[in-house]
Amino acid sequence: MSNDVQSGFEKLVAIMKQLRAPGGCPWDAEQTHESLKRYLLEESYEVIEAIDNHDAEHLKEELGDLLLQPVFHAAIAEENGQFSINDVLDVLNKKLIRRHPHVFADMVITDSAAQTENWEKIKSAEKGNTRKSPLSGIPPHLPALLKAHKITEKAARVGFDWDHVDQVVAKVMEELHEFEEAMQSGDNEQMESELGDLLFAIVNLGRFLSINTEDALRKTIRRFEQRFDHVETSLSKQGKQMKDASLEEMDLFWEDAKRLERENKL
Repeated sequence: MSNDVQSGFEKLVAIMKQLRAPGGCPWDAEQTHESLKRYLLEESYEVIEAIDNHDAEHLKEELGDLLLQPVFHAAIAEENGQFSINDVLDVLNKKLIRRHPHVFADMVITDSAAQTENWEKIKSAEKGNTRKSPLSGIPPHLPALLKAHKITEKAARVGFDWDHVDQVVAKVMEELHEFEEAMQSGDNEQMESELGDLLFAIVNLGRFLSINTEDALRKTIRRFEQRFDHVETSLSKQGKQMKDASLEEMDLFWEDAKRLERENKL
């Protein structure tokens, strides 16, 4: 670590301690691990947004906000006599060295797939092989699409996977057909079950094609918001509100928004 980085990090830790100390900031002093959970999630998603926007300045700021969170939690833990930020860094440094024997020792690994396999073996050994299932170790509170991706990824590592993408597409179509049958039956519980199966199959298709469906859906939502805003703005220029426009009128502006996207003008 360079002197500049070290002094910058030490300054951050010192600022955090001052904010928590008597005479510091009342809000910072009141925070607990529990109260900060929401901010850890929020800051993570704001980093993702900056990455999606290819906004380096925003990313720089949001990475700082995210970095604050582990420093904040470590400060609370240190006050409780549990561990310090130095302990966190020590555990992390040792883990990185231990899990990269091809970099810090004499093991030879030629590609990322072999590294991923070795990483999992090392993790398993670290935990004393206490995990009973190949699907163990997935955080329970992950967003559903991301959790489904990780589950299918872990299943694939032990050979529970399709051989070809056509088989995965066929499974998606099978699940779509079963959902259509459930819709025709009018059974809401069955529809929910079959829709879940369809979503899971689509996530598995994304995983098979190295597409993260959580990212894909988030980007689609953003495009929808941009297109919807274009429709609303375009109608407003004509003195209309969306509730007064026909679907055909709105669809024309929707298609115009898609054209502007292709031309990188939206």
